[in-house]
Amino acid sequence: MVDCHGRFVWYELMTSDTKAAKDFYSAVVGWGTKNASVPGFAYTQFTSGNATIGGLVGLPEEASKMGVRPTWIGYVGVADVDATANRIKQRGGAIYVPPNDIPNKCRFAIVADPQRAMLALRSGETQAAEQGAPGHIGWNELLAGDWEKVWDYYSDLFGWQKARAETSAMGTYQSFSVGGRTIGGMFNKPPTVPVPYWLYYFNTSDIDAAMKQVRVGGGQILNGPMQVPGGSWVTQCTDPQGCIFALIGKRSVNPRAKREYNTITVLKAVSK
Repeated sequence: MVDCHGRFVWYELMTSDTKAAKDFYSAVVGWGTKNASVPGFAYTQFTSGNATIGGLVGLPEEASKMGVRPTWIGYVGVADVDATANRIKQRGGAIYVPPNDIPNKCRFAIVADPQRAMLALRSGETQAAEQGAPGHIGWNELLAGDWEKVWDYYSDLFGWQKARAETSAMGTYQSFSVGGRTIGGMFNKPPTVPVPYWLYYFNTSDIDAAMKQVRVGGGQILNGPMQVPGGSWVTQCTDPQGCIFALIGKRSVNPRAKREYNTITVLKAVSK
């Protein structure tokens, strides 16, 4: 059995229009849906073939009134949610939702790092995400306030190790691994992007076709496509409710790579 500690094990979209989200991500990524509701709580699971990718839940009205926006959140597997939450508080992080149980499933908590980028913890019924599989999440990326200052926090909590680093005009992009597998990267967000956050990249077999569906479905292309080391192409987008996500895959056409990071469009998306 794969040790899930420090690996992303679940992803969840909290949004203001769950029906629209089902239709949008079905068209863009090819996901199916499965009803997983329990009495008093509506919940949908996103699926790819026989695999369950993540969850979909409505944004509570009171949260929306408080300014909470639709968002994707990644869950990292830990052996003990309560102990990890305590360490997060000791290291200057925040607990947004204290440790809770989903009966017969798992224990979880919603947390934030010292620079207030949000993540979730999960223990119990977990399995490591199949990072390279079609329709799965292929990359986990932190746009940090200062990645070097927050690195020790994540390394201590999850056992992440530094992998390949790339340097460009934007600074250093630091990949990280766990259990010998590279699962994501982090870099300093552009100054015009107001808040640190985690961004998740969904695998697609044809990024040009997926981008077309983003536009047809009422979403926006914020940046890209641009080529990354290894030959894949990436693009950052928003869905119709304004939630930021990204796509990674091959191209059906191959114009000159667009390499700049469009801070203006990203700023508009983050600050809505």
